[in-house]
Amino acid sequence: MRAIAILTLTACSLVVSGCVVRTAADIVTAPIRVGAQIVDWATTSQSEADEKRGREIRRREEQLAKLERRYGEEREDCADGDSEACANARAIYLKIEELLPIIPVEPAES
Repeated sequence: MRAIAILTLTACSLVVSGCVVRTAADIVTAPIRVGAQIVDWATTSQSEADEKRGREIRRREEQLAKLERRYGEEREDCADGDSEACANARAIYLKIEELLPIIPVEPAES
């Protein structure tokens, strides 16, 4: 009976010691992992910056395309004699002029 108790205690101590060592290692490395995660959240990688810039450029290009479509429609109505459409076309043209300088120009293909 005593031998079974000793074997059981020995087996439990070996199992528990592994858990204690692992827990101690986790506790020791936790501040380092937390610090690394904070640095990762606080900084932007080059690829993330490129993706953000690309999304912003696409958003501006989509906005420009919408304005150009509306401008064309208003110009047609203006040509048909609608004076309000002429005023709208001028206002849209001014928005297009504001947007054009902030959209990068694609290099010409040779």
